[in-house]
Amino acid sequence: MDNLTYLAIILSGVFAAHYFAGKTRLTPLLFLLAFGSLMVNLGLLPVDSSEFIRGFSELGIILIMFALGLEEDASHFVKGMKRSWGIALFGAIAPFFTAYYAAMHFWHDSHLAIICGLAMTATAVSLTMVSLQTEKLESSETATGIMTSAVLDDIGTLALVAILIPIITGSAELSNIDILLVLLKAVAFFVIVTLLGIWLFPSPISQGLASKIPWLNRLGMKEVLSLNQGGMATLSVLLIALLISILAYYFGFHPAVGAYMAGLIIKREYFHFHDHPRTDYYQQTKNVIDNVAFSWIGPVFFVELGTRLVFEKGIFLSVLPETVILTVSIFLAQILSAAIAARYTGHFKWHESLMIGFGHLGRAELAFVIMDIGYVQYDLLTEEAFYTLMFSIFWLNISVPLTIKFWKPYYQGDKQLRIKFGSHETWLSRKK
Repeated sequence: MDNLTYLAIILSGVFAAHYFAGKTRLTPLLFLLAFGSLMVNLGLLPVDSSEFIRGFSELGIILIMFALGLEEDASHFVKGMKRSWGIALFGAIAPFFTAYYAAMHFWHDSHLAIICGLAMTATAVSLTMVSLQTEKLESSETATGIMTSAVLDDIGTLALVAILIPIITGSAELSNIDILLVLLKAVAFFVIVTLLGIWLFPSPISQGLASKIPWLNRLGMKEVLSLNQGGMATLSVLLIALLISILAYYFGFHPAVGAYMAGLIIKREYFHFHDHPRTDYYQQTKNVIDNVAFSWIGPVFFVELGTRLVFEKGIFLSVLPETVILTVSIFLAQILSAAIAARYTGHFKWHESLMIGFGHLGRAELAFVIMDIGYVQYDLLTEEAFYTLMFSIFWLNISVPLTIKFWKPYYQGDKQLRIKFGSHETWLSRKK
């Protein structure tokens, strides 16, 4: 019964978060994170969640990312990746070295500093995309720029983790072939998903090897979705999202990346399986998925994320200076590096570039995986370093919805902001 009790507490928090968000006009994410932290510090939720709650929250983030991918157009996403390489590169280098040198200054341990740098490298794209969705900006070019650069960020961080962790722990010596295999796995995953989208999903299957197999060439996505007169469409797409999430996990990615890619390759036209449909099966399916993703199952992930922050008075006060310095340093380094890269390598306008900078502030899934490796598995992080990272990540996560909400009127041109350098004037906000 404990698991059901904990789930009831979490869902009560989800209900309260939506209620207070409506009253205050703030994003529910702030209240979800704060509720999780409050409950764990009051002892109403456990510090170490059960497998059931962790699995439930994992399902939540998979649903959220699938719903967001379903909103996006695949060609738009690919075009975004071409613009986002610089954001991913410079937006990762700056926080890595900022955290590395801060940790070296605090604790004088290069191995510990590398773990801190890695933990601060990857962006929590799910947090940002939900924040953008709350502000009705999830379909903008800026959102695509954030998502595509974050995916590239994750690939680079995964490669660095696979390369650096065995070296600093002394558990293995990597050859060039080992490094190449890590990169090939990342490429292979995207190639497989692309092939699914090109050759298996379209209906009818009219080209490639699949077209020559009698039973397979009649099993395009449209045929699958039309089973039971469309009554199994939602189940079908959720199963596809889950399978591609599992595939992503085995290729070294977070399952949420796989879920997003699954949503990306499922197109609206696959739901047009009647000549004169009385029901919009795409919208019907999307409404169901949006409801479970953003209203009740998905938010469990963010409450669970909030429970990662346990306030112990002694340790909190002892690392307060380090937390403030690291948080402010990463805040500034991340915004400036991502925004400048977006402006000069992705050719975004300044109001878009700054939104991309704010969107890269969050740290979540991969950061906690790296901290678990460094603190639990290999004992590379001291208690002070671990809690400094925890507190810094919490405040960076809180800053994501706040900065996005703050910048939205400037982004849309409702407010104006410009700066002058001598005779030169630059508009940071959108001009109307």
